[in-house]
Order: sequence, then structure tokens, then C-alpha cells
Amino acid sequence: MNVTEVLDELQSYKNESTRQIFLNHGATEPFWGVKIADLKTILKKIKNDQELALELYDSGVSDAKYLAGLLANGAKMSKAQIQNWVENSGWYMISEYTVPWVATENPFALELALDWIDSDNELIASSGWCTLSGIVSTRPDDDLDIELYKKLLKRVETTIHQSANRVKYSMNGFVIALGAGFSALTKDAMDVAVKIGKVSVNMGNTACKVPSAPEYIQKIMEMGRIGKKKKTMKC
Repeated sequence: MNVTEVLDELQSYKNESTRQIFLNHGATEPFWGVKIADLKTILKKIKNDQELALELYDSGVSDAKYLAGLLANGAKMSKAQIQNWVENSGWYMISEYTVPWVATENPFALELALDWIDSDNELIASSGWCTLSGIVSTRPDDDLDIELYKKLLKRVETTIHQSANRVKYSMNGFVIALGAGFSALTKDAMDVAVKIGKVSVNMGNTACKVPSAPEYIQKIMEMGRIGKKKKTMKC
């Protein structure tokens, strides 16, 4: 399938109720409101087509961007390509999911993430924190710099409540990911989670809530899943 054929099929799956849900979450045009299950139906037909993934993202259609993230192999993308994605994400479903998925797979993931978290652009900064979450969730502990992550935890502790809306959400997620995925810093992450307490994030016209980091980490501890790594962040 070429990009035009995929876009036509995507549009055939448009769903008004899903579209309204995405609007409530802050989705930006253009998009059709394609369900994730339908995206994965298309994905089975086009898997491993790297060039198509890049073309889908460049289409600008949000549904196609999400599909591109599922399709692309981030390890095969250049830094420039990933930077293009982060600069053109449009809204948080892409900036906090699609972009970090491919960035996490890339050899330059940490370099990109540390650059992004310093950005004044809310979506880019949130992509950075989500990419950091992806790194600690998928890579062996031996590959992680414990002193760096201690510094990042301290940064969250001292800046989260003054940060931009989606950055706060992503920082909170980073504390959870670190506590769950990097066993050497589980206690440190829990301590910071308790110190920062409730994180207030405007979730738009939705019933979504910000996860309680202490409760979330504690639940993972009780399940005996601390330190368990994921094969991929894509979902």
C-alpha cells in the first residue's frame, strides 16, 4: 500500500464518537478519529515499511501520525527525522506517545530527551520526559546512569508544580516509570513521589485523572514487578 491508499483506508474508519473523545482531549486538526484497534488492523497490512511510516507522519493527519509511530523502527531513524517528528507533533497523544516510542528505540534517545526537557515548548518538553520514561522502562539497569537519574528526580521534585500543564503530567509519569523500572532508584522515586504529592493537571473536558505516583509505585511493588522491563513502549 502507498501513502494515499493508507490515508484513504484510514478515512474509511473515521468514527464520530472517537473523534469527539479526541477533541475533548485537545486533538488538533486534521484528524478523523480512527480507533486504535482499526489502526492496528491497517498496521498488519503494512508492517516493516519504514519509508511509508515517514510519509504517513508527514501527511499531518493525526491518525496517520499515530499509525506511523506504531509502524516505524525508531532505531533506523536519523536524529533529524525524530527531531522533525517532535517539532510537528501537534498535541499530546502524539508528543507523549508516538514521538517517545520511536525516540526510545533510537541510539541517541538520551541525548534527544535531555535536550527536549529544556525546551520552552510544552509538547517538546513533555516528549523529553516521556522518552526518559521509555528509556528506564526498556533498557537494562546497567545501561542507566544512576547519578543522572538522581539529578533528574531532584529536578522533578523542585520544578514540577511550576511547570507547564503537560510537562507536569509527563514528569509525574517519569517518577512512576523510574520507580517501577529502575530498581536501584525505587526508594528514591517513592520519596520524591511522596514529597511532590498531588499533581494538578488540566485534563480538559474529560474524566481522566493524574495517577498518584506513590500509590502507583506501591501497587507495582505489591505485584512484585519492580525492575521488570518492557520490550517496547508501543501500544
